[in-house]
Parts: sequence; C-alpha cells; structure tokens
Amino acid sequence: MRYCENCGKEVLDSAVVCVNCGASLKSNTSSSLNGEIKNNKLYMLLFSIFLGELGIDRFLLGYTGLGVLKLLTAGGFGIWWIIDVVLIATGSLGPKDGSGYTTEQF
Repeated sequence: MRYCENCGKEVLDSAVVCVNCGASLKSNTSSSLNGEIKNNKLYMLLFSIFLGELGIDRFLLGYTGLGVLKLLTAGGFGIWWIIDVVLIATGSLGPKDGSGYTTEQF
C-alpha cells in the first residue's frame, strides 16, 4: 500500500487516481524504474562499469552536467570512469537527491 500525496489517504499500489480525492497519483513506470536503478548499488555499479565512459551512471544518479562532461571526454579519458567505479563500489557516490542506496537484494 502507498499514500496519496494530495490527501494522505491510503491507496492501492496499482491505483492511478486516488479514490478519496480524485487526484492523479504519480506512478509512471519510467520514474519508478529510474528510482529503482539509481537507488540500487549493484545496478549502478554495473552501469558504471559498462557504460561509465558515456556518463550514463552520472545521468542516472542525477548529475546531468557532469554526465554531459563525462560523455564529451570519454569518461575523463578513462581516469574519471575508473574513479567513479570505485566511488560507486564503496558507496561514496550516490544519488544527487541524497536518497542513498537501498539494501534490497534481487
């Protein structure tokens, strides 16, 4: 179960509209998927290892400007890419919004 952001009443996870107040519930798949990926340390580590030179890891974590810079410099000529892999592996680099990584397993 989850709660409506408008009225605070409990709603079903699959609900699109709150039955209590009629407000649209924010539950689109892409933002949910992005939230699941950026908050999972293993996913982010894999993205960083395989797509880090393109800055995909920084984009997913919410650092858009640094993602563009990393993309244009091919991962800081490989150095920045390696540093980010280590930072994500140690948990020192997390989502920009401060949400941190979850401890959920597959």
